[in-house]
Amino acid sequence: MENKGIAIAGSILVDEINTVSKYPAEGELTQITAVSKAVGGCVPNVGIDLKKIFPELNVYAIGKVGKDENGNFVKKTLNQNRVNTDMVKATEQKTSFTQVISVSGGQRTFFTFPGASADFGIDDINIENLNVDIFHLGYFLLLDKVDNGDGIEILKRVKKKGINTSIDLVSENSDRYNTVLPCLPYTDYLIINELEAGHLTGILPEIKNIPDIAKKLIKFGVNEKVIIHFPSGSVCADSKGNITALGSYILPKDYIKGTTGAGDAFCAGALVGINRGLADEEILAYGTECAAMALSTKDATGGLVDINTAFNNCRDFERNKLCL
Repeated sequence: MENKGIAIAGSILVDEINTVSKYPAEGELTQITAVSKAVGGCVPNVGIDLKKIFPELNVYAIGKVGKDENGNFVKKTLNQNRVNTDMVKATEQKTSFTQVISVSGGQRTFFTFPGASADFGIDDINIENLNVDIFHLGYFLLLDKVDNGDGIEILKRVKKKGINTSIDLVSENSDRYNTVLPCLPYTDYLIINELEAGHLTGILPEIKNIPDIAKKLIKFGVNEKVIIHFPSGSVCADSKGNITALGSYILPKDYIKGTTGAGDAFCAGALVGINRGLADEEILAYGTECAAMALSTKDATGGLVDINTAFNNCRDFERNKLCL
């Protein structure tokens, strides 16, 4: 059967990263020692990861950028990574961006400008012309129009077209998670972390509770699989009531250079596994291997390699033993 590929829709932004030696107190001045720029958001992170993991896969970006320098930077970066950008719209609004203040060897602070992505909605997708196997939409709770009704309509129409749907969220401490629940019956694959899963169900996201959380999300309407990833492992619940768990890798000392994009890398790995029709444990293994690769570099996508290389790079690592 022909593999049509995967479309990644939703959040597109640019990270403008400013490195400082220390964060200033209010009213103080500190010197920026380095400035860099990187693409960010669900569409660039997951889209680029997909092409690195499985280069033969057709990957399509769907989203909204501005007719500005950052918008051009996003499209150029996606094209350089062989992600199709024909469905990325350019608008008069400014491209969404995040100003990142990064303290050398320490924490990062984020100031975000909603921009064009906040205005992304159903009118920006030519659903009738979509020709893919999986349509992944993210991030819920970050896209104003998607969160205010467009998300559920997009998923309904995509499913009506016969395309499998997948969604992802951002983590926030709020009561807005209930806005996502009506979308779950139109979602085939829900790929999220334990904190998001706990907020969706109201169950404390302790490791021992993850299988019950996943089962509850299936009962909430997810059609095929709920995949929950967390630092020590991942769990998959399917619509038949099966639960599969897999520990994450115990990585060597000093291996982890940054955590940015690890969740997106796991998501991309899982999507490739799903697209290839693999068993649930293999899907989790793909996600785990890709997350481990992402952790090896500071940026979101730089550590990703093809899935066979990722497997070989991880084969000597031991796994966490999950007590579920």
